[in-house]
Amino acid sequence: MRFLEEIKRWLGEIVEIALLLVAIGIIFEILFGSTVQFFGGIIPNLTVLLNTLGDNGLVGLIALSIILWLFYRKSAPAHG
Repeated sequence: MRFLEEIKRWLGEIVEIALLLVAIGIIFEILFGSTVQFFGGIIPNLTVLLNTLGDNGLVGLIALSIILWLFYRKSAPAHG
């Protein structure tokens, strides 16, 4: 079981790094436009994702709730 806990920890760290890269990409795209090579296109992709969730009404709201729950449950203090 220690192996699975280690994998979960690594995946959590990878997700955190990915979220930081998305945040940096949004900032770069706001400051420099879509000409930034690595980060170009993040804002349009996020807009499409949010529009898709919004167009699906209740299903989109449930999906967004699940995504937020997955992110916020990781930040809860661990017991044990």
